Amino acid sequence: MNDATKELYREFGISDKVIEISEEVLTSLKERFQRIDENADLCTLKVLKAFQKNNVNESCLMGTTGYGYNDLGRDTLEKVYADYFHTEDCLVRPQITCGTHALALALMSNLRPGDELVSAVGKPYDTLEEVIGIRPSVGSLAEYGINYAQADLNEDGTPNLENIKNAISDKTKLVTIQRSKGYQTRPSLSVAQIADIIKTVKSVRGDIICMVDNCYGEFVEPIEPSDVGADMVVGSLIKNPGGGLAQVGGYIAGTKDCIEKCSYRLTAPGLGREVGPSLEALPRLYQGFFMAPTVTASALKSAIFAANLFEKFGFESFPAGSEERHDIIQAITFGKPEGLIAFCEGIQAAAPVDSSFAPEPWDMPGYDSKVIMAAGAFTSGSSIELSADGPLREPYTAYFQGGITWSHGKFGIIKAFQTLVDKGLIL
Repeated sequence: MNDATKELYREFGISDKVIEISEEVLTSLKERFQRIDENADLCTLKVLKAFQKNNVNESCLMGTTGYGYNDLGRDTLEKVYADYFHTEDCLVRPQITCGTHALALALMSNLRPGDELVSAVGKPYDTLEEVIGIRPSVGSLAEYGINYAQADLNEDGTPNLENIKNAISDKTKLVTIQRSKGYQTRPSLSVAQIADIIKTVKSVRGDIICMVDNCYGEFVEPIEPSDVGADMVVGSLIKNPGGGLAQVGGYIAGTKDCIEKCSYRLTAPGLGREVGPSLEALPRLYQGFFMAPTVTASALKSAIFAANLFEKFGFESFPAGSEERHDIIQAITFGKPEGLIAFCEGIQAAAPVDSSFAPEPWDMPGYDSKVIMAAGAFTSGSSIELSADGPLREPYTAYFQGGITWSHGKFGIIKAFQTLVDKGLIL
């Protein structure tokens, strides 16, 4: 860090001691960051290949209104996604409002009354509990007579393949696999682990649909779950694949049959994918997807830096700073609410938007406890941008993600660390 940068850091309230500590940690991570950049190079070329194969041209950036018939840009973008994920088909729509919506759409499209849904990785993410009906909610799968079972994980948080086999019944139609940890401290899954789960499921019965919640995992590894047999991979465009530019949207990539069913549920029977205007979203969706590998690399570096910095002072992180990464989420456990709140305050203070506001815990829809969220983002709720959140419950863990540039992600972590120092929680 040069003298001019250090001086600006001081103006942002960062002490010389914290600058010194941060530089020591960063020096130890140079080789690891180089490997992340190499993976970003690979993924960027794969995205570029999909763009060129499908002849993306200026006319593809023009949107449609109304019904959205004959939307060349929308249809081409879906082909680009399908080629990148190596799937038969894909839906990429601004009408899909978030990751939970995309997952609910995929589930509700491919399950019928009397079918059974199985989670292969234990308890699902909080917002899916209401979609499934684990927590009663209007319009849940349970209300439509769809049963639910789960295969609990091993004690170390890894998938238990025998439990997965035992959870499958004659009525099992779909197995869902959540790649990222959610508000848990289990390890996120590698693509290799997902491959083992899919192989196990298909060994029981080949017609079971394997769906992967791919949120936070895209572009982290050289291959995706669809490359190892997933029938559907699902994600949000305001996470990795939107590259920080997409303002809304989600995707579902998979087999032709699964995606066709999703299209009719998204709009209406008889209409399907033919309707759904792209409005003015296409330039951001295309450019965001093109930039996504590099943006994801920045988020990965930020997560690894956070883990190594806070571990140095005794805070437990998941994954550990030395572990290989399979998503961009970094969990850091503070053990008390003051630590979680201070961390989120620091992230908010480092934001380009709403930096003067202090985040407060609130009753966020879809969650069973108060949640604190720091997200001074250009797009509301965008968790590929610098952000942090966590439920106000033991063990008071912050879930940090994002940083569309490495420079900003690095500064956000240092500012969060300094906030804990200022409150007497570190040093």
